Amino acid sequence: MIEKVVNRKNMLRAYRQVLSNKGSAGVDGMPVKELSEHLDKNREKIAFEVCNGTYLPQAILGVEIPKSNGKTRLLGIPTVTDRLLQQAVSQIITVKFEAEFKDHSYGFRPDKNAHQAVHQAQKNIHAGFGHIVDIDLKGFFDEVDHCILMQLLYRKVKCPLTLRLILKWLRAPISINGKLTKRRKGVPQGSPLSPLLSNIMLHELDKELEKRELKYVRYADDFSIYIATGCATASGTIGKT
Repeated sequence: MIEKVVNRKNMLRAYRQVLSNKGSAGVDGMPVKELSEHLDKNREKIAFEVCNGTYLPQAILGVEIPKSNGKTRLLGIPTVTDRLLQQAVSQIITVKFEAEFKDHSYGFRPDKNAHQAVHQAQKNIHAGFGHIVDIDLKGFFDEVDHCILMQLLYRKVKCPLTLRLILKWLRAPISINGKLTKRRKGVPQGSPLSPLLSNIMLHELDKELEKRELKYVRYADDFSIYIATGCATASGTIGKT
């Protein structure tokens, strides 16, 4: 699998995606516009290190951005090189998981979007499921258990080098105001791979919701459960949880 990651065609596709996403420089200060020149000089070295397991990701740059509620959210910005490689890995492994993801998961997936999530929510309400339980998993991205996530990845990704590379990204330290902090849990928001990794983790939640026959709509770590408006039906449904 790792050879598919560094395949020239896959890397070119990843490069174009990183270029279109733009984004800030990481800890090395390299802007996206310099990535092409960097690859011209270092492509073979990077590919060699990835394929023999010696590639070491750089630290993540931590940047706090304001939220609508007055609080802040910590974003983790990998270097442009790491963003390129994460995008390349994501492109290869997404197909292995996407087919099993549930229909009512709409966040950060091919051909899925927030408008579709809103439309499904409206359909649920119009169908008589008017009691809504709105849930936001507090600190989800900061609390993801790396061991559980790697076990879920291993179900479909059997390549040791690819798994080791993903773990290195998960464990890369974060630099906040010039101070490096070790990371032993969490998936940094701001990396190309984090949306897929979060959906792999939250797919387990989707399976549990469907097992309990609950109507729901999920967009990343925000989801809503829809319960029939009739009191008796609503009580019965809640009882299943």
